Amino acid sequence: MKKVIFAEYGGPDVLQLVDAEEPHAGPGEVRIAVRATGVNAHDWRVREGQFRDSHPIELPSGVGLDASGVVDEIGEGVTGVEIGDRVFGEGSQTYAEFAVLSAWVPIPEGLTFEETAGYASIAESSLRVLRQVGVQPGQTLLVSGASGGVGSVVLPVARERGIAVIGVAGPDSQDYVRSLGALATTYGPGWVERVRQLGKVDAALDVAGSGVVPELVELTGDPHKVISMADLSAPEHGVRFSGTAGSVQDALDEIVDLVAAGKLRIPVERTYPLADAATAQIDSQAGHTRGRRVIVI
Repeated sequence: MKKVIFAEYGGPDVLQLVDAEEPHAGPGEVRIAVRATGVNAHDWRVREGQFRDSHPIELPSGVGLDASGVVDEIGEGVTGVEIGDRVFGEGSQTYAEFAVLSAWVPIPEGLTFEETAGYASIAESSLRVLRQVGVQPGQTLLVSGASGGVGSVVLPVARERGIAVIGVAGPDSQDYVRSLGALATTYGPGWVERVRQLGKVDAALDVAGSGVVPELVELTGDPHKVISMADLSAPEHGVRFSGTAGSVQDALDEIVDLVAAGKLRIPVERTYPLADAATAQIDSQAGHTRGRRVIVI
């Protein structure tokens, strides 16, 4: 099978498309013939070696967490799924023609592989940081990076829970942020004051790593009311960095009903062939995304 790997830490040029042995489903896992895989910031952060000290990996290594596809192998002890089922979920080394998933749910009727490929890890991340920041119904949450994948989940989920949201995003994404039920404003000079004009901020999330953690602390008045999942310098400002994932399966079970009901949809901004994985990561790292970037197999 074809698979994207990297043999050393570095820039996107270290990614290689190679022939590799097919993986097989172990206990509690399923294997899928991958149809699409989501492109996450986590992918290029691992490739760069940002987590080499806290979470070392053996090189060469594959890339990718999220994927959708067709089940073609079922591991020991797995029930409730059959060969040929269309599923999406999270596994490992998903930039490949076949991948093993450790958490998954059925693809709701009417949705494509491309649409669902990137939901798993961002669903877990979104629900986790919402829980950790402690924002309550009736309060206002500020989200920096509101138009990306995590923001595209956080905003509608927060609104569904009765939380008002202010989203900060690029100028081309203002209408998109508003379509998710949030008030919107841009970065740039005076952005803190623009947020203040939109309302009092009770809690804030940094999901883009745009270097705005000090301003988020200023707006909330308390570093304990701010969570970052993208800025490794956050602890220097007394802000918690949220980098340890919880249960992906629980997150998928929670959000799949919202997806099926049409209350949560993450648009696919661009698709790439597997051979263009480096370009996909370059674009992901550049930011300014509305929704998801997806590699189609």
